[in-house]
Amino acid sequence: MIKAAVLGYGNIGKAAIEAINAAPDFELVGVVSRTLENEALGGTPVVRNIDELNGVQVAILCIPSRNVPDIAEEILLKGISTVDCFDIHSETLNLFKRLDAAAKKGNSTSATSIGFDPGIDSAVRALLEAAAPKGLTYTNFGPGMSMGHSVAVRKIAGVKDAMSVTIPLGTGLHRRMVYVVLEDGADFNTVSAQVKADPYFVNDETHVIQVTNLDMLIDRGHSVSIQRKGVSGSAQNQRFSFEMSIDNPAMTAQMMVSAARAVIRQAPGAYTMLHLPPIDLLYGSQEELIRRLV
Repeated sequence: MIKAAVLGYGNIGKAAIEAINAAPDFELVGVVSRTLENEALGGTPVVRNIDELNGVQVAILCIPSRNVPDIAEEILLKGISTVDCFDIHSETLNLFKRLDAAAKKGNSTSATSIGFDPGIDSAVRALLEAAAPKGLTYTNFGPGMSMGHSVAVRKIAGVKDAMSVTIPLGTGLHRRMVYVVLEDGADFNTVSAQVKADPYFVNDETHVIQVTNLDMLIDRGHSVSIQRKGVSGSAQNQRFSFEMSIDNPAMTAQMMVSAARAVIRQAPGAYTMLHLPPIDLLYGSQEELIRRLV
């Protein structure tokens, strides 16, 4: 049994607990949360620090992306493997290098930038490029709620609550519709300017809209369409399409748990979805998986 701990008890953390409990080869040894009370999860220990848990092999980091670098590094140096869903694309390479160094020093492993995108979409883009090495790939998100973007807005001073919805414009371009509930006395124009200057939004058309509450707007579903047109050898006009519609937290959490299964089988260091062998993501013997899937 793979002994796993979950850090964070938001939407992804709750979904990760469900995915671990559903997996025949995992054991949930505890949840790390700053706010959850111990009795909230019945017999599952709830602690404030991972050091309070015994025997953790892998920590599933269900925390905001901007908290991942420091927390993942600290845990890796303890000799515990980590899986995170870091989703700031412009910073993924630097994070990979940092966690690779920490994991090798701590004799542990890290699966980083795992989930929706980066994550499963990264693997799909790589496979399509392998099939048609020359050409163009467009990743079109939505319509749907982006968890990472929403969390980023909630961290802005003066924002009480927020939701960011991604609208696909085609050819990999997107519009961000950001709905904010402001704290009393907060200036909307100041908040709007900060949202648009944030790395999550700076490269996209972004509209910030003030609302009084989000109850009637919340929908955690998301979707993606990946399209590639390219060349295989000398054959032109090779066309590929991949689509999925998902519950975002559930899919992200499931991929993290599957990546946890894979990453503890690897040598010390950091790994992305491009590195992890697909067969290691799956439960079962190699013989069974080859017979069923190849």
